Amino acid sequence: MNETISKMFSEADLTQIRDAGLTQDRIVQQIKIFTEGVEPIHLNRPCTVDDGIEIINEKQAELYVELHERELDRGRMMKFVPASGAASRMFKDWYQCLEQGDFDNSADEAAFNRNLNRYPFFDDLVRVIRQNGQDFERLMQQKKYTSIMEYVLSQKGLNYGQLPKALIKFHKYPDGTSRTAIEEHLVEAAQYIKDENGNCRIHFTVPDQQMERIDDFLDGVKERYEKMLDVRFHVDLSVQSPSTDTIAVDLQNRPFRDEDGKLTFRPGGHGALLKNLQSTKGDLVFIKNIDNVLPDRLKPRMVHYKKVLGGYLIAIQEDIFKYLRLLTGRSIKKGDWSSITEFCRTKLKIRFPSAFESISQKQKSELIYQQLNRPIRVCGMVRNVGEPGGGPFWVDEKDGMQSLQIVEEVHIDSTSEQQRKLWKSGTHFNPVDIVCSLKNFRGEVFDLNGFVDAQAVCIARKSDKGRDLKALELPGLWNSSMSFWNTIFLEMPLDTFNPVKTVDDLLRSTHQS
Repeated sequence: MNETISKMFSEADLTQIRDAGLTQDRIVQQIKIFTEGVEPIHLNRPCTVDDGIEIINEKQAELYVELHERELDRGRMMKFVPASGAASRMFKDWYQCLEQGDFDNSADEAAFNRNLNRYPFFDDLVRVIRQNGQDFERLMQQKKYTSIMEYVLSQKGLNYGQLPKALIKFHKYPDGTSRTAIEEHLVEAAQYIKDENGNCRIHFTVPDQQMERIDDFLDGVKERYEKMLDVRFHVDLSVQSPSTDTIAVDLQNRPFRDEDGKLTFRPGGHGALLKNLQSTKGDLVFIKNIDNVLPDRLKPRMVHYKKVLGGYLIAIQEDIFKYLRLLTGRSIKKGDWSSITEFCRTKLKIRFPSAFESISQKQKSELIYQQLNRPIRVCGMVRNVGEPGGGPFWVDEKDGMQSLQIVEEVHIDSTSEQQRKLWKSGTHFNPVDIVCSLKNFRGEVFDLNGFVDAQAVCIARKSDKGRDLKALELPGLWNSSMSFWNTIFLEMPLDTFNPVKTVDDLLRSTHQS
């Protein structure tokens, strides 16, 4: 099979592959996935409270906040924000309105008329219209709504249709100021990432073509927020590496070629950002999406629960490191052995194989060491209220064990009624509210590639200039890229999750001043 696939490539193809930072073997393996298909993840049951999801009471929360603040002062924490998404999806309905030349119905028109001044970018919109020599009030009176939308989306105005979501105004404040999503992440990070010396480290992954624009924007606002928050921001930007791109194929699983006959490579999705996360060499790293931010009046509650997540991770990490040191010592006392196995079962939810009790002490020690010596993630989960996305499930593994995983619907067997039923019975949703431990008990950064379920990829149908193709997305950053991490799910209040997926989400009370 591999030899047959290899014959698909010319010398020019191999040069193109090398120039892209890829290898022929890797491309061959990707095409093999297209031809053989993807084995679905097998759900055992959804995670529920007390069966995979932990509830933290107020007394416990206070302890975890104290732990977080102790390690915070030592400078161990940073924030990692995937910010590569374009804002164009936010304005899907407005683009449709522009194409049609009008609203679908009078109700949509009335809502636009009524709500326009509530958007945080309204003042900027009025200003840019006037700079173009037009009168905003007259455009409204004449119901030239599509003209107004053009000023929001096109280059002659705010150009929001071409900007990354990071640079869209999300909140307006009573003093007349307004903030973009990336500014809100700066303000938020200062409240649970800043160490005792005032340092605050944040890493944003950004679109390659927008790197300079975002860098310039941050240079223009950083000093103001540093003075306001008494902090020194250390901000790094990175782009998704071309070496994580994947090859596209046609519907016959042959390499897809452009008009010039060259191979077509496509970005590998969120899973490609694992390389960016690895490059931070972080210790305790908070991961949060760019569009999930709150205005200042609602930040204190969210910050409290961020510290709960951080403190919980620290407590778990300290126990894991303690037991790993025991396992690498000369001998383990009977009481210590009992504590280790109990910790694995109750705190880490490790389900050992049925033969575990019958194997030798040495084999048990080796198995537990392998289970404990992994990156750790503590993931906040919220009650499922119909938001699209993945959720927490118990998954059956090939070795007979079960594991806690964040699963997307695309990864289950859609032909199985039983699997679809399990999927729909999920009680919680993944808001991407995660804190990770990336270093082992010796202080060395893990090689994160060693803990990926490389087979849990996604094959998607796409098109290029009207021609159908199939694209391969790598295992998701917080899904299968972290399959073999030690995973803990904590229930978080629903109001700590306030994403902006569409422009109308900015009208929710949580995003209004």
